[in-house]
Amino acid sequence: MAQRPKGFKRLVSAAVVLFLGLVVMAAFVWRDDIASNALDPKEPFQTYRPPVAPDYSQRAAWALLPAKPDIWTTGDPPADVFFVGPTSYDGGRDWNSPIDDVQSDKFFRRVVAPNYAGPFLRVGRLFAPRYRQASLYTLLTLREDARDARRFAYADVAAAFRQYMAADNKGRPFIIVGVEQGGTLASRLIADEIARDPAIRARLAAAYLIETVVPAAAPPLAPCTRPAQAGCLAAWASAFDHDIERVQALKDRSLVWDANGELENISGRTSLCFNPLLGAVTNAAAPAKLNQGAANATGLEWGARPAFLTRQVSAKCQDGILRVSRPKPKMLKSAGSWADKRKVPGYNLFYGDLEADAKARVVTLTSSPGFLRPAPPITEVRAVKGSTVHRIDR
Repeated sequence: MAQRPKGFKRLVSAAVVLFLGLVVMAAFVWRDDIASNALDPKEPFQTYRPPVAPDYSQRAAWALLPAKPDIWTTGDPPADVFFVGPTSYDGGRDWNSPIDDVQSDKFFRRVVAPNYAGPFLRVGRLFAPRYRQASLYTLLTLREDARDARRFAYADVAAAFRQYMAADNKGRPFIIVGVEQGGTLASRLIADEIARDPAIRARLAAAYLIETVVPAAAPPLAPCTRPAQAGCLAAWASAFDHDIERVQALKDRSLVWDANGELENISGRTSLCFNPLLGAVTNAAAPAKLNQGAANATGLEWGARPAFLTRQVSAKCQDGILRVSRPKPKMLKSAGSWADKRKVPGYNLFYGDLEADAKARVVTLTSSPGFLRPAPPITEVRAVKGSTVHRIDR
């Protein structure tokens, strides 16, 4: 048999190398689409059977809950914090996560709780419901199924808040905190459960919707226009300087609630922009010297206060987006898997700023003459002649 010429073999080898190179390049270019497709439940939401609903009268339905949620003492923080966490479930089989998903809970406890609930730990008792959150995939597509999954998640958050108000609040001042998807759900919660009820609204010290797009023309609550103002809304979504892709995604792909409780595109409307360095909705620039403390609390033991890195970032609202300078320390950069990098980062650039901001707003609310303080807890029991007194602790 005649031998193939060496030139022909080299040509075949070059073609194979070129083909493999094109495959690798295509995989890199379309890596987001490939990974996103792997998370697609591949079943219409209309025929999907969601996980079992949580029972918020049970401790297992809460990711964070005080030891005795319905009893407060003078040693407790001055307020309560109702915290709605972001997406921690990747997806794949389900549109919405079961509340006992192990990996989701690990991400919450390792990343979300220490970095985003942590700034409020010294301000209030933490109440964070586990809810059937819409998966990460629902944030990567504009399909109607994804919107259905996010609307479905809201019912759990609303049920948890009603349980908290009925059984545990007892007239205490409180703060609402929502992060990313949790912030969008908290936005509707404010509109449905708080803004319409003067008695509840009077106890709200502030609402923080972190990395959350809210239309500036129709916020669910009056925006915070000055530091230490009580009963107002602080909402923002941020992008690093020169991150044009992130800015366009926030402007073009963000979903917000309409007047009928349906999710719709922001469609070019300007978003509300609160600057955490200035404590107000303003277009003024805030230099890095005002940054009270960025922190990476990932993996930190719950309750431990992280070390602060001050003067790390400057911030300025521009066209409804909080433009933030890039921090230099490696610990303030995103890390982890492809999916982890598309969730909230494992650090908080405004940890110290939010802690101080929330404390000031609680002080303003509770020191106002019109604020109705809850009755102090019973610390002493005395027998009364001719009667029997029983002390009840749950």
